[in-house]
Amino acid sequence: MKKKNIESIVRANIAALSPYSTARDEYQGELGVFLDANESPYENGYNRYPDPHQKRLKAILSEKKGVNAENIFLGNGSDEAIDLMFRLFCEPAEDNAVAIAPSYGMYKVAAAINNVQMREIQLGEEFSLPVEELLSACDEHTKLMFICSPNNPTGNLFPRESILHLAEEFEGMLVVDEAYIDFAGAESLVGAIATHPNIVVLQTLSKAWAMAGLRLGLALADKRVVEIMSQVKYPYNINQAALQIVEKLLSEPIDDKVAEIVTERSEVAEKLCNMSFVDKVYPSDANFLLVRVDDADAVYNHLIADGIIVRNRTRVQGCEGCLRITIGTPEENLKMLKSLEAYEEKSAVC
Repeated sequence: MKKKNIESIVRANIAALSPYSTARDEYQGELGVFLDANESPYENGYNRYPDPHQKRLKAILSEKKGVNAENIFLGNGSDEAIDLMFRLFCEPAEDNAVAIAPSYGMYKVAAAINNVQMREIQLGEEFSLPVEELLSACDEHTKLMFICSPNNPTGNLFPRESILHLAEEFEGMLVVDEAYIDFAGAESLVGAIATHPNIVVLQTLSKAWAMAGLRLGLALADKRVVEIMSQVKYPYNINQAALQIVEKLLSEPIDDKVAEIVTERSEVAEKLCNMSFVDKVYPSDANFLLVRVDDADAVYNHLIADGIIVRNRTRVQGCEGCLRITIGTPEENLKMLKSLEAYEEKSAVC
């Protein structure tokens, strides 16, 4: 396998960038008289700027993820890392990116914000990964490729071998979004970073770890990629309160909750399959189900009337007639199913 040269992919102005030096970069101690950053001297727990390198939290995540701290970038959700991919590797109005479709909408939004063309390749039959079509869509200006696995909104995990093949054949950076990997019962691609430096794995604490409100995402990547991301990010991108709360919550086990969601996913899917207005429940490796129904708008509006919010995906190409239903607590799932049973009874009468 040919070793990818990261430096050749990075934008020239980014490679030449002199990053901002924060007030604490030159100081390594725990104690001191801090008169360097124009902060308030009156202690309230948040009067000082947070660690711009997030060393304590990265040390904890290093153990949990099985990677060195130098391979971890922390962002304001995974969205910050997605945006940074475009800013690091794509010349505006010149380069392009390739992504599967349907998939997470922020890839396309971030491309548009950065004035980068996004080439979307529709998934194959049963939402299979179109490997050769993705590679064929690339040219000398294709710097990024996005693969969400398990994919949102389809819910399916793509074969590891297929993703590694893309990494080996693609000359740019392959961004693998593993936001839902904790529900898949499959091995992460994080281990492939050592042999495939052009792979960037995105993970999040918003799903299985139940920290969506804290907005903390991870990019796990080659040391050089993390270094460049860290030079370009805003200096204090993770606030002190988030750092402290995340550190505390990471000490609490999540295995039982993940297991319950996976069990509920199977039970909800089985019940939905038996409803007359449901055409198909797609297999899922995530914490949601993609469900094709006979009238997505009508079912969606019925659930809304009962105070239950799901995602209507019927206007997304490839997801026509589909609702995306997140797996909630057993009580929430039961309420949703009872609402759909009422819809079924009403439809039968009509």
